[in-house]
Amino acid sequence: MPAADPVRSTEETALNSKIIVTANGQSRTATLGNSSSARAFADLLKQGRITVDMRDYGGFEKVGNLKTQLPQNDHRITTSPGDIILYQGRQITIYYDTNSWSLTLLGHIEDATGENMREFLGVGSVTVEFSLPEENGTN
Repeated sequence: MPAADPVRSTEETALNSKIIVTANGQSRTATLGNSSSARAFADLLKQGRITVDMRDYGGFEKVGNLKTQLPQNDHRITTSPGDIILYQGRQITIYYDTNSWSLTLLGHIEDATGENMREFLGVGSVTVEFSLPEENGTN
């Protein structure tokens, strides 16, 4: 992750809430950021797992629609592989490459690289599940 990005450094440190992201039979741990958007996403996850049908977009991300609107905290950022992004308040994306745009950073999948994110998400459409660790029997 870019060290010079003040939005990234403040949004990713304070909330420190873990979630589980599952795709193609594999699960990865992600850390949510510290914004009203990330807190709203965490609150939504407390109500149960969220399943999103995602598809490739632009050669750098998977994108899918949420069934609810979340608050936006858009800032101009450069994404990195493993970033979980809220776009226009109703779409969630997972990045496997970089992009610069005004976006809301929700969190980041731990130990993500472009290669392992492409493998994790696969080619074409994928169903991704977001959940809290206790729902998966992990801590």
